[in-house]
Amino acid sequence: MIILITGATHTGKTLLAGKLSQKYNYPYISLDLLKMGLMRSGKTNLRPTDADEDITEYLWPIVREMIKTAMENEQDLIIEGCYIPFDWMDDMPIGYIGKIKYICLIMSEQYINTHFDDIIKYENVAEKRMFPESVIKPQLIAENNYNLEMCLKYGLKYILIDKDYEL
Repeated sequence: MIILITGATHTGKTLLAGKLSQKYNYPYISLDLLKMGLMRSGKTNLRPTDADEDITEYLWPIVREMIKTAMENEQDLIIEGCYIPFDWMDDMPIGYIGKIKYICLIMSEQYINTHFDDIIKYENVAEKRMFPESVIKPQLIAENNYNLEMCLKYGLKYILIDKDYEL
């Protein structure tokens, strides 16, 4: 089985992937680690500050083929990161789609407004951020609202974090 975990920044993608990896003994790949490995090795001219859309456009063809290879070898894998396009199914053979579990973590505006200080407080729980983001509340709300809109548009599964954050 392939599990794709995506969502806006600070939604807990890496933490969830790590917990699922431990529970099911599946390996997981962080797209942030892949991104930084490619950047640090000089294999791309992209920078950590580039737009997510540009990074997605670069990474997705690589990740897509990793997923197909894992599927062909009947290997389990968890992939987490914000660089999974909402139209990911368009790039997969029909027989593969039913064997891929996709989940988008989305925080509601109410949750962000109520728990913004905690979101920032726990931003380094799963990984240290070498290039700390200047997360501002309106931007975080807009990104999560956009992700919800896209999940609804494409019929994708999501977890809405609305009142309490339970992993």
